[in-house]
Amino acid sequence: MKAHASDITQDPRWASVVARDKTADGAFWYSVKTTGIYCRPSCPSRLANPKNVQLHLSVAAAEAAGFRACRRCNPGGISIDAANTAIVTKACRLIDESIEPLSLTQLAQSVELSPHYFHRLFRKATGLTPKAYAAAGRSARLRTGLAKPGTVTEAFHDAGFGSNGRFYEASAAVLGMSPTRYRAGGAHEVLSFAVGQCSLGAILVASSTKGVAAIMLGDDPDGLVRELENRFPNAQLVGADPAYEQLMAQVVGLVEAPAHGHALPLDVRGTAFQQRVWLALREIPAGETATYTSIAKKIGSPRSVRAVAGACAANAIAVAIPCHRVVRHDGGLSGYRWGVDRKRELITRESKVHAHREQEQTA
Repeated sequence: MKAHASDITQDPRWASVVARDKTADGAFWYSVKTTGIYCRPSCPSRLANPKNVQLHLSVAAAEAAGFRACRRCNPGGISIDAANTAIVTKACRLIDESIEPLSLTQLAQSVELSPHYFHRLFRKATGLTPKAYAAAGRSARLRTGLAKPGTVTEAFHDAGFGSNGRFYEASAAVLGMSPTRYRAGGAHEVLSFAVGQCSLGAILVASSTKGVAAIMLGDDPDGLVRELENRFPNAQLVGADPAYEQLMAQVVGLVEAPAHGHALPLDVRGTAFQQRVWLALREIPAGETATYTSIAKKIGSPRSVRAVAGACAANAIAVAIPCHRVVRHDGGLSGYRWGVDRKRELITRESKVHAHREQEQTA
């Protein structure tokens, strides 16, 4: 069955071809009489003149009409996206199962692609380079290994770190502390902290020697302290002293006037993916918002919208890493670790300051 050429633009299926709608793949196929080929609706080839297009309900119907399959979209087989997903999945499995780190060239050869094309394909699908993906996997295995019985040395060898020097060089960035302290739940690590009040309620600030490790907001000061204790059950928590009050005042100032910004030193701890998301959040200008989808695209992982939302939820440094500036695609406010009302208030404050600045510039 086919539609007449004169009716093509009136057929709703033609809109799917124009939009290269992947969800329409398998529902119908289209052929182009000037080229003699047929394609799936999502084919990325140049859009054909609708006068030369015919629609078909099956591959067999298109071939019976004398058309041959497009080499670019492979309409009779698996889609390009499915093929690329299979390639990346295979590469991820090889990385996960390999005892020794695999080079980019080795991975590319294993999937029969050039290193450059494979690198671009892998990053587009996962949001990470193969090297970063492997590092994230080692980090996850290390955390799992340190939670089990055995020596630290066994844990880092099992995680895929090839030498002691390489491991200890990376462990501070991966764990935020030495592996021995991490295994002990932060034992011997000193975290200074203070609890106070701001216009958004109770606020807790905690920092290590590297910088601010947590900014928490809530209604119950004691609850914030318990949350900090749960995050570092064996760390030495040192209450505020007069010298720490200056940092506390700086953080409160950031909460009260987030649009002005403060160059706080941060001790950011998270997976490779989370840190990519948090870096993107810090690049959103005050007074503006971004969607989870736009952040996913910005970090090169457009399909990782849910993972981006998860990274926002895992952020423990309120305001300084402004996850409050991320909204739904329709502009609505989704969940916020410290309450949607606080998120709305922060956005409102920044918007007012941003609008005032624009008025001053145009005056």
